[in-house]
Amino acid sequence: MSRTNFQELLDADVHFGHLARKWNPKMAPYIFDQKNGIHVIDLRKTVVKIDEAAEEMKQLAKSGRKILFVATKKQAKDIVRERATAVNMPSITERWAGGMLTNFPTIRKAAKKMSTIDKMKEDGTFDKLAKRERLQVDRQRAKLERNLGSIRDMSRLPSALFIVDVQKEANAVKEANRLNIPVFAMVDTCCDPTPVDYVIPANDDAVNSIECIVDILCKAIQEGLEERKLEKDKEAAATDENAVKPAASRKLRARKGGKPADEAAAEEPAETAEEAKAE
Repeated sequence: MSRTNFQELLDADVHFGHLARKWNPKMAPYIFDQKNGIHVIDLRKTVVKIDEAAEEMKQLAKSGRKILFVATKKQAKDIVRERATAVNMPSITERWAGGMLTNFPTIRKAAKKMSTIDKMKEDGTFDKLAKRERLQVDRQRAKLERNLGSIRDMSRLPSALFIVDVQKEANAVKEANRLNIPVFAMVDTCCDPTPVDYVIPANDDAVNSIECIVDILCKAIQEGLEERKLEKDKEAAATDENAVKPAASRKLRARKGGKPADEAAAEEPAETAEEAKAE
């Protein structure tokens, strides 16, 4: 069953593209028509592409992998930050720092500075600093939190990126392509879909459109996380059951008057000695 439908996307204004004079010819397969100088996106193809992207994201989440959400434009960042946090996924919503992926070890060092500052505040070292130094450290901590806060616990590169507006986040797309990291993206009619692995043709400017598509994808991720949890619970239950079975079988043998294998083995040498004496 499809995760969305034509009417839902229509109500969310997903079909509105950019001005026809600003279009990218590579988006032609996803354009339905032109009206009043504005391209109209073919929502039938958008439904199919959303289902493909959602299913792939669900499998990534089910396997325990991380998807990095990237959206720094004003109308998208609050929505993306909130939805990504709800499904325990990292996000970049303020500024894409150059080398975020290609120079990841350096970014990790910067993120670790936040943990160092937090430890200083916990052990009292921070209070021993001069007032001016404390202000500088607080400013540094606030800046790091703003730019890298959501990825501070990300110990390795993400398995995929989800991007709103590939034109604005061109650097993120280039870095992901260089490292062969799959890219999921909302692609408007003015953008080039070539560098994107999972194209979702949609209006990437309207709040309703962004919210609608991000909600659908995050629900798919949540499904993957829940299935992963269920599988882990089943494995744990199976392990406990296997551990209980040997103990239960020993008790059953004791009730029937049988002897455990180790006691029988201990009695065998004694019986052999008695037989030898008789001979």
